[in-house]
Amino acid sequence: MNINKLIAISMFAIFSLGFNLLSAGQGQSGVSIDKIIARVDNHYILSSELAEMYASYKANGQKAPEKCQLLESLIINKMLLAKAEIDSVTVEDKDVDNELDGKMGYMIQRFGSEKNIVEAYGKSIENLKTELRTQVKEQKIVEKMQGTISGNVKITPSDVRKFFNSIPKDSLPYISSEVEIGQIVRKGTITREQKDKLKQQLLDLKARAEKGEDFALLAQIYSEDLGTAKNGGDLNFAKRGAMVPEFEGAALALKPGEMSDVIESQFGFHLIKLIETRGAEYHARHILLRPDYNKGSDMTSALRVLDSLRVLIKTDTLTFAQAARDNSQDPETSETGGLIQDRNTRMGRLSLDASMDPALYFAIDTMKVGDISVPIAYRTEDGSSAMRVLWYKSKSEPHTANLRDDYEKLAQIVLSNKRNNALEEWFKKAQGDVFISIEPEYKSCKVLGLATGDDT
Repeated sequence: MNINKLIAISMFAIFSLGFNLLSAGQGQSGVSIDKIIARVDNHYILSSELAEMYASYKANGQKAPEKCQLLESLIINKMLLAKAEIDSVTVEDKDVDNELDGKMGYMIQRFGSEKNIVEAYGKSIENLKTELRTQVKEQKIVEKMQGTISGNVKITPSDVRKFFNSIPKDSLPYISSEVEIGQIVRKGTITREQKDKLKQQLLDLKARAEKGEDFALLAQIYSEDLGTAKNGGDLNFAKRGAMVPEFEGAALALKPGEMSDVIESQFGFHLIKLIETRGAEYHARHILLRPDYNKGSDMTSALRVLDSLRVLIKTDTLTFAQAARDNSQDPETSETGGLIQDRNTRMGRLSLDASMDPALYFAIDTMKVGDISVPIAYRTEDGSSAMRVLWYKSKSEPHTANLRDDYEKLAQIVLSNKRNNALEEWFKKAQGDVFISIEPEYKSCKVLGLATGDDT
C-alpha cells in the first residue's frame, strides 16, 4: 500500500476547482440524498464526498482512480485527522488563512476575476472562503501529521547508490532534455491618471454619503470587493492585525459613524466607514475600487530596472541570483535566486517538452545557454501586467539515467519510498487507536486490510 500516493489522491480533490464547482452545484440542486458510508472516530465520510472526489478527476480531464481506492484515501485522511486530535496536533489560523488566500488567488487567476467566480458559484467570495476553510484546515493538519510521522526520515548517498544499483540496466529510465531557467520580474506601476481617477470617484461617493445617501447602498452598487459588496461593504468585526496596516490605521483613527479619506493598499483604493469598536476589535464597512493593471499600467519603471540589472549581470558586477533575490517582484522565484521550479517536484530543472509553459518554451528557443534575454512582456499569476528577463542557465542532453546527472531525482525517489514505509508502519499501529467502520455496500473494497463492515 503506497500511503503517500493515497494521501496525494485526496489532496488532489481539495485543490481541484472541479471538486468545488461540483459541490456548489450539488448544493443548489438538492437532488441526491446524502448518507454516511464510513466513520473514523468522530469523522464521517459521506457518499457525496466520494462522488465529488471522483468527479473532480473527470472535471480536470484526468483518469479517476477506482472508487475503492478513493474511499481508502479518504479514510486515511480521516485517520490522520483523528490521530491529530488524540495527539493534540494543531495548525495556526494564520497558516490556514495564508493557504486559503493562495487558493483563492489561484481561482481568481483561473476564472479571470472575482466577479466571474461569484457568478459561477452563485455565492460571495467570503461565503466561498468560509466553506473552503474547513477543507484547507484539514489539509494543513494532514500535512503536519505526515511531517510528524515521516519528517525525520533521512537518506544517505549509500542509500541512493544501492537503489540505483538495484535497477536492472535494461530498465533504467530514459531522461529527456531538462533546462534550468531563471527570471527576474518587475510589475508595471499604476498610471497617475488612473490613480487620480479612482481617488476622485471615491471622493465623489464620500460626498454623496455626507449628503445623506446610504453608505451601504453605495457599496452595493460601486464596490469592487464582490465578497462584501452584497452586504453593503460590511467587513464584520476584525481583530487588530487582521487587515493590512494602511486599512487598519485609517479605520482605527475614525470615530463610529465617520468616514476616512481615500486609502491606498495593495488591494486598491478604499473609502472606509467605522461602525463601532469592541475591545480589540473593530467593525467597518468599505467601498473598494481596484486599478486595472492591464489598461492602466506604466512599464517605464519596470523596463528601466530590468535593463539596468541586465547590464550589471552581463558585466559580472552582480550575479543573477542576487539580482533576483533583491529585485524580483515574483515571491516564489525570488526566494530561489530566480530559478523557476517544477510545480510537481519542486526541483529547479524543467523538462524541455510539451509540459513546459509555452511562453517559456518559445522564449528560450531563440536563446543559447548562458544568455540573458532582453525584457519580455509577462503576465503574473494574479493577472498583473509585468516584464521579465530570463536567464538560460543550463540544458542537459537526453540520456539514460545515471548517478552523476540524476542523483537529485533518484534521491527523491529513495526519500519518498522511506517516508512511505514510515507511514505504513505508523498506520499499522494507529489502526488500533481509532474506531473505523465501513458500510457493507462497499463489500468489494478491502480498505486498510479491513473486511467490509469490520470495526476496529
